[in-house]
Amino acid sequence: MSLPEQPEAEERERIARLARELGLGAAQVASVARLLGEGGTVPFIARYRKEATDSLDEVQIAAVRDGLVRLEDLERRRGAILESLLQRELLTPSLEEQLQAASTLTELEDRYLPYRPKRRTRAQTARERGLDPLAEKLLKGEPRSQTELEHLAESFVDAELGIESAEGALAGARDIVAEQVAEDPGVRSRLRALFEERGTLRSRMVKGQQEAGAKFRDYFDWQERAASAPSHRVLALFRGEDLGFLRVRLEVPKADAVRVVEERFLPKGDGVAVSQLRPALRDGLTRLALPSLETEARRREKERADAEAIAIFATNLREMLLAAPLGAKRVLAIDPGFRTGCKTVVLDSQGGLLHHETIQPHASQGERNRAAQRVDVLVKKYSVEAIAVGNGTAGRETEAFLRDLDLSAGVPIVAVNESGASIYSASELARGELPDVDLTVRGAVSIGRRLQDPLAELVKLDPKSIGVGQYQHDVDQGALRTALDETVGWTVNRVGVEVNTASAPLLGYVSGLGPKLAENIVAYRAENGPFLSRRQLRKVPRLGPKAFEQAAGFLRVPQGRHPLDASGVHPERYGLVERMATDLHASVASLLGEVDLRHRIDLANYIGEEVGRPTLEDILTELERPGRDPREQFEVFSFAENVHDLEDLEAGMRLPGIVTNVTAFGAFVDVGVHQDGLVHVSKLADHYVKDPADIVSVGQRVEVTVLDVDLGRGRISLSLRD
Repeated sequence: MSLPEQPEAEERERIARLARELGLGAAQVASVARLLGEGGTVPFIARYRKEATDSLDEVQIAAVRDGLVRLEDLERRRGAILESLLQRELLTPSLEEQLQAASTLTELEDRYLPYRPKRRTRAQTARERGLDPLAEKLLKGEPRSQTELEHLAESFVDAELGIESAEGALAGARDIVAEQVAEDPGVRSRLRALFEERGTLRSRMVKGQQEAGAKFRDYFDWQERAASAPSHRVLALFRGEDLGFLRVRLEVPKADAVRVVEERFLPKGDGVAVSQLRPALRDGLTRLALPSLETEARRREKERADAEAIAIFATNLREMLLAAPLGAKRVLAIDPGFRTGCKTVVLDSQGGLLHHETIQPHASQGERNRAAQRVDVLVKKYSVEAIAVGNGTAGRETEAFLRDLDLSAGVPIVAVNESGASIYSASELARGELPDVDLTVRGAVSIGRRLQDPLAELVKLDPKSIGVGQYQHDVDQGALRTALDETVGWTVNRVGVEVNTASAPLLGYVSGLGPKLAENIVAYRAENGPFLSRRQLRKVPRLGPKAFEQAAGFLRVPQGRHPLDASGVHPERYGLVERMATDLHASVASLLGEVDLRHRIDLANYIGEEVGRPTLEDILTELERPGRDPREQFEVFSFAENVHDLEDLEAGMRLPGIVTNVTAFGAFVDVGVHQDGLVHVSKLADHYVKDPADIVSVGQRVEVTVLDVDLGRGRISLSLRD
């Protein structure tokens, strides 16, 4: 018997099934599959192939991509199973039909379970001893009388086979029944549903761990419905278990589980066969089925909790990356410190280091005066347009010092989140960018650049080091990295990148490039000078037609040879825009500069087979605001001047703050005291809040009320409610 090839009809069915799962049209899914197969990236397809996908967004396209991968994995596993069964001469037409009909990996594995090679079991031994017929009789409810049962069982006694007695034969038959119960697809499906619907997470303290595991005291005697358990509690339970402080079980009502197997296998009546089956069914349930399905259910709960935590992390990261940039302005940046002083740098409008030194504003009065003089000199000498102050140790004190100075009017002082700056300063990338200074100076440079352009600087860090998630070390690290890298990529491509100033890490996230091509672009730029046009990118080594197609629209060349090189219009549509200009007896530059000309464009005249209204509307928007930055305009934020430490806080205070992290249980807000306060989800609004992200986002400026201050534990309780 040979395996059949997969016909096109089955491929169409898979596309249709995925479309149904995602609530999309089959044609949309098929188009995305084709574009991905041709090497298209998610950002490129979402932005420049709207006609093909009927304007699917990045999230929908990614869902199609992931669904296609899942289906490919399913088919790969199906093929491996069929091949294994074929080689072992176990593949029957009926079994093949069942396996081909399985639409999920779980269903496929359930169908394969009875045939999967496994270590030797009691049931396998019983089958080898010829006890299958006895087990089949019992499952049919035969025989009816005790005498008949004894005679039947005795007929299987065979010392040479290891069956010493009638009871030994019945025990072997019960083992066969037990395994059949545990491997029955219908039973497993119903028990799996029972775990999903009525499963309860229970945790108990490990004996002797009361003091060592005090952090988990809330879970020393805990139970909760698994289906409604929030992700942060699930991850906390599993962390406590991994550390050896908790014992965690995921259980279902025993009576309901017994009912499932008895309804499937127990014949009607109360004959002697039933008395043999009941213990066999319960043995199959408790010894085999429930432990296996509990492990599966625990894995499923962990995956759900991981997915929720990763989604929160990704959302927070996106908001942080989209923080408003100060822009191309000269900045004085300070990495504050008490004992070692404040590392102070001056950056040009492109983030280049002009000057660095250390000042001591928190030492003696003499040092403080000298620090004030130096800041005044630097601000005037370099025409500083803004001052960035890291928000770590001594940050608020340094802000206060600067605000007491008589600086040039209009120079804003801005607190900058320095999370991860120390990691960047010690990195190989930082050494390459700033080889002639030590890591303390690099940290100050990073703080200043974060003010100028948060996105361009933060992409240099491992996203996990930015610190805007929950339980980040407990979730699946591969899934976390994939999600965060994808979030950075989507954000970079949404904003766009200036090819002549971008670092290699930033360019590496551009659609179609990657680290190697990004390095090639930087090297070409260093050797040949700034790019004069997008077309010139074709000269970069190894940047071929496909990479150019995918990347060009997201790369900006200010003052490029073509007026559209600084815009989000893709080069493949330059000819279309030139045709618009020609039809109006104007130039492309005129279209960019004159509103009246743009208003005279009739998009209906340019709709064709490949270009529809969505692309034309995008082009028109780009003509109105070439290379537009979707980030908000920068606004200066200041904390309350009289609040610097925990001791300055009192219940009832109303304070300005910035959201630094959003979790499943609430939001953390910086009010300027070196310790973020928590707004519990119940205090986010005057109504029920299911998802804190519906109310607040990282970087959002808010006004909070202080509810309580625990100086001993360094905890601040806040409220956003009026």
